[in-house]
Amino acid sequence: MTLEQRLGFGAGQALGVVLLAGYVLMLAANLPGHLSYDSLIQLHEGRMHVRESIGPALYAWILGAFDEVIPGTGLYVAASGFLVTGSLLSFRRLRRQVSWLSVGLALLLVLTPTLLIYQGVVWKDVLFANLALAGFAALAQAARVWDGPRRPWLALIGALLLFAVAAQVRQNGLIAPVFAAIALAWLAWARNGWRSGLAWGGGGLILTLALSAAMGHLAQPPQAGPDMAGARGLRIVAHYDIVGATAVKPTLPLDAIRQHDPLTERLLRHRGVSLYTPERMDYLGQDAEFGRALWRLPDAVVFAQWRDIVTQHPGAYLRHRWDVFRWVLTTPKIDSCLPMHVGVGGPEDLAASLGLVIAADPADQALFNYATWFFDTPLYSHVFYALIALVCAGVLLWRREGADLVIVAMLLSALAFAASFAVISIACDYRYLYFLDLAAAAGLLYLALDPPYGRLRRRFR
Repeated sequence: MTLEQRLGFGAGQALGVVLLAGYVLMLAANLPGHLSYDSLIQLHEGRMHVRESIGPALYAWILGAFDEVIPGTGLYVAASGFLVTGSLLSFRRLRRQVSWLSVGLALLLVLTPTLLIYQGVVWKDVLFANLALAGFAALAQAARVWDGPRRPWLALIGALLLFAVAAQVRQNGLIAPVFAAIALAWLAWARNGWRSGLAWGGGGLILTLALSAAMGHLAQPPQAGPDMAGARGLRIVAHYDIVGATAVKPTLPLDAIRQHDPLTERLLRHRGVSLYTPERMDYLGQDAEFGRALWRLPDAVVFAQWRDIVTQHPGAYLRHRWDVFRWVLTTPKIDSCLPMHVGVGGPEDLAASLGLVIAADPADQALFNYATWFFDTPLYSHVFYALIALVCAGVLLWRREGADLVIVAMLLSALAFAASFAVISIACDYRYLYFLDLAAAAGLLYLALDPPYGRLRRRFR
């Protein structure tokens, strides 16, 4: 008698039970959601239809839309979390069979902070990861029936919408739809040649970008004027790079700044450099006078100095950028990289305006204590998840069956997304690379559904 016969149901049903139970457990543990300062300010923007931060306008709009249905973030957390659960459930349709190995792996995954707690934190990083995963899951369903009698338009439209939102929710979220377009092009090229591949991939990307831009424009409150968040964010990165390159090379010439304002140049060399750390940019804000001096500089001066450092002194720039990227990727001091947030935190007046109280109750503290069990383990390491993503992508590229190439695209997009922080990171916050962790876990679960045991044995016999 098989295991399925003894239990009365198969591994596919058991996997569904585990994933749905994990989703319910996540909601029970986290509702109505955990909010940091970033969460509060964007919820306030969404509720009041204003712009007060450089956070994505569409994310604030999404929070506001859910808040109008049921005040707060509980409904948002439930919907965001189900993007992941629904995506993982849909993986079962991508393979001919489901192994019991995948059931055991799913049980482990739903109990890790990656799914159990992080899904309850109201951060754009989490929503972006969920949207990107769901987008690739929809595209994988399209790949599954690509050779059928009719094009899988519903799955393709779903992927288009999900990737369009993802590209707006995270500033570097465009990476996910680019890799999705490559996967779509590959699907069409393999069946109908390069012209078909170019049409499907290029057309899909253009449609996604156009829809994403329209969403971003419509989400901008009319009274807020043009959205300058991107330009302001770029200037913040420029500030950090100028100070960082000067810190690693004290003799670095700062001609553009010195010619415009010698006092600011002296402040940068002395006060700015003394406050610099590759851990995060926030410490530069401890000196209010230095901060005001930097922001008084015209954009043209700041960006001219930035370009000069990048092009004329690449060694100093790359040393600074490598140190910053090392911190965000490896989180050498995990406690300094905000590995978890529970409860409600931020300015009391901002929380009060939303009807919230700054607090972390005993249940929140218990969740945080639970997360600390994982802090010094591979399950809380971006490097570990990057290795998983690489191994899974390699095995799936070798197998190349059904939707394998779409999952490979998801894994490679997560790796590319993480790599983009080598250029834009300003802090080592663990949440920044959450998409890498989630994609690697999803890719491993997909591979575990139908492990290529037989093919591996035949290949190496």
